[in-house]
Amino acid sequence: AKLKSFAAKIIQLLKEWTETFPYDFQDEKSMKELKEISHRITQCDEENGTVKKIISQMTQNLLMALSARSQYQEIREKFRQPVTDKGTILKTKPQSTQKDILSVCCDPLILAQQLTYIELERVSNIYPEDLMQIVSHMDSLDNHKCRGDVTKTYNLEAYDNWFNCLSMLVATEICRVVKKKQRTRMVEFFIDVARECFNIGNFNSMMAII
Repeated sequence: AKLKSFAAKIIQLLKEWTETFPYDFQDEKSMKELKEISHRITQCDEENGTVKKIISQMTQNLLMALSARSQYQEIREKFRQPVTDKGTILKTKPQSTQKDILSVCCDPLILAQQLTYIELERVSNIYPEDLMQIVSHMDSLDNHKCRGDVTKTYNLEAYDNWFNCLSMLVATEICRVVKKKQRTRMVEFFIDVARECFNIGNFNSMMAII
């Protein structure tokens, strides 16, 4: 009875660990150790197989989480382009085909909602280990290397880049307007968007805009 009680506590610990910090098990060594521990625990309940089912479900959820995160990073990598390439694209694009933000979406509320969807999508892919990786290097002279570690903190880097891209988008949309009246209208539009972001609770986009 004591052995089964101990096994139940270990299972609960592993379950919470794999759900909260799935990236701790990305390498083969960690996954192998997890399988060895799981195998020993299942031997405590070979009669009804309840523990085996729980362990199997836990392992399946872990593999799905790791796979989803890996796919997310691969997609992000495809969209990463050097700054020089982006500049070339902007220069070669005809002026007549370039549209301002008002011609695409003139409703501040709708734009604020779309920005919030983007924020939520990026935040949902930030895991506790991403934050811990940053904190663990706070006192290091090589702190900048932590931010550049794509494997460990790329989701944080992507979220930070999104903030900068939104700020640059706002500045570009305002500066590319030649006439003062139209530029004033553009500034007022983004102020309204920032206000709607504030009302929604999307403070990150609000700060990026202002």
